[in-house]
Amino acid sequence: MASNSGIRIPSRLPLLLTHEGVLLPGSTMRISVDTARNMQLVKSRLLKGTSLKSTIIGVIPNTRDPEQEAEDLPALHSIGVAGLAVQVVGSNWPKPHYTLLITGLCRFRVTQLLKERPFPVAEVEQLDKLEQYTSADADAGAGADVDAAGELGELSQRFYQTAVQLVGMLDMSVPVVAKLRRLLDSLPRETLPDVITAMIRTSNQEKLQVLDAVGLEERFRKTLPLLTRQIEGLKLLQKTRKPRPDDDKRVLAVRRGGVFPGRQFALEDEGEEEDGDDTAVLERKVRLANMPEPALRVCLKELKRLKKMPQSMPEFALTRNYLELMVELPWSKSTTDCLDIRAARVLLDSDHYAMEKLKRRVLEYLAVRQLKRALKGPILCFVGPPGVGKTSVGRSIARTLGREFHRIALGGVCDQSDIRGHRRTYVGSMPGRIINGLKTVGVNNPVFLLDEVDKLGKSLQGDPAAALLEVLDPEQNHSFTDHYLNVAFDLSQVLFIATANTTATIPPALLDRMEVLQVPGYTQEEKVEIAHRHLIPQQLEQHGLTPQQLQIPQHTTQNIISRYTREAGVRSLERKIGAICRAVAVKVAEGHKVSKPEPPPPEQAPSAGEAGERAGQGVESLDGSAELALPPEMPIVIDHHALKDILGLPLFEMEVSERLTLPGVAIGLAWTPLGGEIMFVEASRMEGEGQLTLTGQLGDVMKESAQLAISWLRSNAKKYQLTNLAGGADPLEGTDIHLHFPAGAVTKDGPSAGVTMVTCLASLFSGRLVRSDVAMTGEITLRGLVLPVGGIKDKVLAAHRAGLKRVVLPKRNEKDLEEIPAHVRAELDFVTASSLDQVLNAAFDGGFPAVSPAIGQPQVASKL
Repeated sequence: MASNSGIRIPSRLPLLLTHEGVLLPGSTMRISVDTARNMQLVKSRLLKGTSLKSTIIGVIPNTRDPEQEAEDLPALHSIGVAGLAVQVVGSNWPKPHYTLLITGLCRFRVTQLLKERPFPVAEVEQLDKLEQYTSADADAGAGADVDAAGELGELSQRFYQTAVQLVGMLDMSVPVVAKLRRLLDSLPRETLPDVITAMIRTSNQEKLQVLDAVGLEERFRKTLPLLTRQIEGLKLLQKTRKPRPDDDKRVLAVRRGGVFPGRQFALEDEGEEEDGDDTAVLERKVRLANMPEPALRVCLKELKRLKKMPQSMPEFALTRNYLELMVELPWSKSTTDCLDIRAARVLLDSDHYAMEKLKRRVLEYLAVRQLKRALKGPILCFVGPPGVGKTSVGRSIARTLGREFHRIALGGVCDQSDIRGHRRTYVGSMPGRIINGLKTVGVNNPVFLLDEVDKLGKSLQGDPAAALLEVLDPEQNHSFTDHYLNVAFDLSQVLFIATANTTATIPPALLDRMEVLQVPGYTQEEKVEIAHRHLIPQQLEQHGLTPQQLQIPQHTTQNIISRYTREAGVRSLERKIGAICRAVAVKVAEGHKVSKPEPPPPEQAPSAGEAGERAGQGVESLDGSAELALPPEMPIVIDHHALKDILGLPLFEMEVSERLTLPGVAIGLAWTPLGGEIMFVEASRMEGEGQLTLTGQLGDVMKESAQLAISWLRSNAKKYQLTNLAGGADPLEGTDIHLHFPAGAVTKDGPSAGVTMVTCLASLFSGRLVRSDVAMTGEITLRGLVLPVGGIKDKVLAAHRAGLKRVVLPKRNEKDLEEIPAHVRAELDFVTASSLDQVLNAAFDGGFPAVSPAIGQPQVASKL
């Protein structure tokens, strides 16, 4: 390429046709390549070439519409620019294409087109000296020649002075502007028109005219008006901008587009605030945020770094986001608590029926706050089955206190960074949910509901339950440190309320930091009250109905509760009521007539029987058999016939008495996270070798309880006259026992089924039936003692829901009966037992008498 006349480009060049812009010598431009000819050029020449010569291509402006791509080669522009391909990047989305980064070297003229396919190749003639663009040193030669050329020298001097004036109007503290100022002094004068034209805002047509200006004098003449127009635009902008105190010496900061090859000044964006002013506003916000001294020092240090940092650096945005978060956090903003206990009691009673223990705890907190203003927020944990209102009572507590409410769902969270946040060294770092929640509510004393805290996971990213230890510890959370903030934040005024279905899956260390309040399931009477106070009005409103259009009597609600839902909460009950409302809404919307007898005279109120008959006849309209006529007569009353039409056949039946028709069946009581349940225990025997078979997916504790029951009954077989199949004294001699717990898909474990197994096996060995209205729970020992168990209230409510009348409990659980509602205690017969003898006597009609031991020889006192 080198010769005596200087550096030369190849005489034959492959041509790249571009319609995206005009490449000028000395500038750099990104070109997207997606046409067939250009793609073939990149693949064959740039990607497969191994020499420097193969990276030089000719760039020709394509003046034809790119949407009208044709097979034939368009007419080529006579002047082009030889470019050096600096970078090639390929992509397949949204369609296959390449992106080239090309630096312009010099102009050339196309003298002859040699071939058109697979890509055009032409014979070219070099028009510019390549040295003037490839050398950054301005020696006395080229510059002196231009200056000495009379009119050309005058033009170049005017152009240089105008360019210096333009740069002087810009902010020299911006690095790219300072670099441009240095280029004006270091580049030869003849290269300035091309370089400056590529930087300022010009149209492609104007750039094409500069490209076609082969003569240097003509090039200066065409470029000088473009510079003058840019200066006039900046002056106009200076007049229209609002004056600022620090605007005396600088006019404009180059932002976004910047000044470098391939980008232009963006005049439409220059009316926005300057970055320096934004930093000043941010600093003022930091000082007014009233944050603690350690946090203020960190913010001021970050602000100092931000002022020295160029905006183009990635860390600029990260630091700015950090400071904006620090400013938005409520370091000293708080709400005033409403401490009126009487009003709080009324509000809690109107929002929730029952839940006396939870309401009492909230009122206690309010009372203490009245006596002592500076009080740390308690850490409460509501534990109970789904659907009993744990989350909604947390929202009511926030409204009662007059505080902001924020809910954080922890179910399935398995990354400790969700709680503590990510360190700012990571890409995409962000604060944890606690700090984000405080930013959302905007105060430092909200009510935080940590929902489903028992369903936290654990993974390689850490244990979020361990991260919560600091949050939920009143002795530590006054200086909670989020990894993103890296400064302490005071959480002591936050009222944390956690919800869980069970405490079994909560780590002991975390459980120890919380005040656990049990939220048991509702009784049937409580569900009826909740339905008529809250659920039915809500469903009527959601479905566009009124009480004048639909009525659900209490006996219908009781029927839904006992026969269509069997749960501790009220979610299924709410869904069933919603299904009734939808069925009635269809009939109201369609205008079906409800057939019913003539209404009684106004002075005569309908009797209960007439109302029932009216409701029963009204059912005929709900099964779709009524003809389309007048709108239905109101109100539509739902009874058990309507329930069957709308909800289908009952899902639950009272099957207790039917299943206790043979010896060897007893009813136990079990506790689950969903509430209490009754549990049948069945036993059978057959000839064998004295083996015990246990089925029903039992845990190790229940298997050991079965072994205890067998051992105790064998040791007391003579006392209770228990025999095997052959009538022998040992119940297991020549006999195999099979003990089964139905619902085999459900895992069962725990010691509380011990008394039920003993009763079931005693019934089997004695041939007597267990009472069909008795349920029992309790742990047993080898000596026949009955030990206390947990979950008494849930178990008793389950027995009450199932229609049982007698409940056998351990003697030491008698204290737990105080938590059971009075009307439930009145309807059940409680038998407290301290030994298995008392359990058996209560489980069988007429008791379970033991045979008195025969009187033997009198005992002889020892002489020792």
